[in-house]
Amino acid sequence: MIFYEVMITIVSCFVLIICVLVGMAFLTLLERKVLGYMQIRKGPNKVGFVGLPQPLSDALKLFVKEGINPMLSNYVLFYFSPVVGLFMALLVWLIYPYMTLLFSFNLSLLFFICCTSMGVYTIMIAGWSSNSNYALLGGLRAVAQTISYEVSLALILLSFVLLIEGYCVMEFIYLQVNSWFVFIGFPLVLAWFASSLAETNRTPFDFAEGESELVSGFNVEYSGGGFALIFMAEYTSIMFMSMLFCVMFLGGDVFSFMFFIKLVFLAFLFIWVRGTLPRFRYDKLMYLAWKSFLPLSLNFLFFFLGLKIFFLSLVI
Repeated sequence: MIFYEVMITIVSCFVLIICVLVGMAFLTLLERKVLGYMQIRKGPNKVGFVGLPQPLSDALKLFVKEGINPMLSNYVLFYFSPVVGLFMALLVWLIYPYMTLLFSFNLSLLFFICCTSMGVYTIMIAGWSSNSNYALLGGLRAVAQTISYEVSLALILLSFVLLIEGYCVMEFIYLQVNSWFVFIGFPLVLAWFASSLAETNRTPFDFAEGESELVSGFNVEYSGGGFALIFMAEYTSIMFMSMLFCVMFLGGDVFSFMFFIKLVFLAFLFIWVRGTLPRFRYDKLMYLAWKSFLPLSLNFLFFFLGLKIFFLSLVI
């Protein structure tokens, strides 16, 4: 019986990772097509039928290219930080409420916070180990930004933890049968989406990759496979944040087809924001995190806490 459970877990993990990687590949194609039509041009349409195999040909090209590393770089850290970055981005998917109850974490939200915090180290090491001033600047910007917005993410998460009385993702699914949480804390939902954009280094918060002044940020010295792994980690994180948004605020009915429609729409929103908004100013970004989102999430946290105590006193 134990052998059977272990085998089911291994197969489920394998299927989950394959599906996430395939989804991530076609998310890049979706982004290029959507941005193309926003700029009144065609996206990739030459490779195969309407450009569908484009992500596969891009991956083949990148992984076949010769890997170049700077002469003065710390080679081991430079080589492994993209690999660890992708591993952390895939590891956090283990909290996905799978049909076979893959890893039914009771503390899955804490696991999510730990994994996203660990992702900061890979960015920092990737920037530092290149031994390039521009890469280091991009890495420092990304680290400061990610840490700042993790505070508001954690506080918003804590507000809903008070409501569901647990740290398990499955609780969101059970408690949103009649009403979605998006109606309960709409300002928090907007703050969560903006913080997700900042957490995944997306426009308008893409300061780690500010092409106009930093060339390409912390990944400027990477080419070929290392470059591909960094961007695979980024798009995997976008898909994960979209999935978590749907679970937390939009019903979370992971066993229905509508859940995946909502997930794709959220991923499309990430692309829509990129095609619409210009880049923020860096001091404005920090001002938004510490002067706007932090007070908002703290106020809602105390409001939910007071609400909980009030209803408990009524019951007692």
